[in-house]
Amino acid sequence: MLEGLPPNNAAHVMRLKCDEGQARSIADLVVETFDPAETAAAAFEENASTASWGPTPWVVEVYFGHAPDEENVRALVACAVGEELARHIAFGRVEKKDWVVCALEGLSAVRAGRFLVHGAHDRARRKVNDIAMEIEAALAFGTGHHGTTRGCLLFIDEILKVRRPKHVLDIGSGTGVLALGAALALHQRIAAGDIDPEAVLAARKNAILNGAGPWLRPVVARGAAHPALDIKGRYDLILANILARPLRLLAPSAAPLLAPGGDIVLSGLLARDVPGVLSAWAAQGLSLARRRDVDGWATLLLRRGGAGGRPLRDF
Repeated sequence: MLEGLPPNNAAHVMRLKCDEGQARSIADLVVETFDPAETAAAAFEENASTASWGPTPWVVEVYFGHAPDEENVRALVACAVGEELARHIAFGRVEKKDWVVCALEGLSAVRAGRFLVHGAHDRARRKVNDIAMEIEAALAFGTGHHGTTRGCLLFIDEILKVRRPKHVLDIGSGTGVLALGAALALHQRIAAGDIDPEAVLAARKNAILNGAGPWLRPVVARGAAHPALDIKGRYDLILANILARPLRLLAPSAAPLLAPGGDIVLSGLLARDVPGVLSAWAAQGLSLARRRDVDGWATLLLRRGGAGGRPLRDF
């Protein structure tokens, strides 16, 4: 399980070995407590080859953009797993990494409907009818391998088979995979923004690399608060692949931007996050049309009015 990705300026890390439930609890608590632009948590099973005899332990790692208050972090972790285990927390420093390069190493191209996300090493995998995106290595989130990205791309593919959105907005665009896919499929301007300047720079480079420079020019923005995202009229497709808490907070400002008959695709959610996010958007008049679950992550398709649809599960 991964909640957020290491921030671009990650220089400090907290690490703790524990069981799966404890690792997930700590990661969830961190994501809900700290600013996702500065802190992120990863919970994963330790490599069996390096684990001692017996059940393979889990590891939770928390990355910080600035030196953390170790005493307060221990106290926070103790709230989730108890003081005894919190005493075993290890703090350290990490070198700045090219996170996307690390993610792409050993990974094959990823398909999501007509979309194909690949690295330079997988160019030969492209087929004639693919909407192919080559993602340049960069210090930002977005390789297409994450379940949230795949879930969004699958919904975008389905929507584009039915209609052609005139105005598309990607909030929290990261390296621009979703916006880039829409731009390459529609051959029109796609509005996109992210709070991370390095992510925006990476998205611009990816757009140019894939021949979508004229259609995709992301901006540094919190939500949709940027003049470049303030269009005449409203958007008929809004994308937001971030995290549960930001998605709840985003609802009041983003919902009014949706045109009648438009779609909103939300992701970055674990199953238990879905009710809270749906409640926040329901207060703005939007309800669940369909849901898709990929690799333990939920992606939601919302519309105004209508009843919730049956979840789709991808294996």
